[in-house]
Amino acid sequence: MSTINGLPAHVLLVHLIVVLVPLTAGLVILCALWPAARARLIWPTAVLAVVVTALTPVTVEAGEWFQQKLGMPPVLDEHARLGRQMLYFVVPLAVSAALLVLAHIRQGRGKPTGRAVVAVLAVVAIAAGGAAAWQTYRVGDSGAHAVWNGVVDH
Repeated sequence: MSTINGLPAHVLLVHLIVVLVPLTAGLVILCALWPAARARLIWPTAVLAVVVTALTPVTVEAGEWFQQKLGMPPVLDEHARLGRQMLYFVVPLAVSAALLVLAHIRQGRGKPTGRAVVAVLAVVAIAAGGAAAWQTYRVGDSGAHAVWNGVVDH
């Protein structure tokens, strides 16, 4: 994918990532920590986690196309490097959501999940969600610096 309606696809797709990854991370953490939220939100959260996981490599591929189109400027190297790592952060987020879905299904069948398992799921969700949100910030910050350094005076 190279362009959408004449604009570089990466420029448009990255906005979805910037919004959906932190949203998904927050929902995964919320579902892990609050059983009432899990009961209501786990399915939309799981769908978002799958969407984010599928959208990430598409966004990275569009970014690589865009970087080649720009002539591979070195100022984008750090942004591209961090962007290529993004999949390593959204996959654990999706796995966390899947584990919460399994806990939800198990609970729905009348098989309570033990406190230790719930605690481990919460720790995993917090770690995965926090890491995914942080990496999203790092990638976006490096991209913004690559685009705007020298354009806007401080």
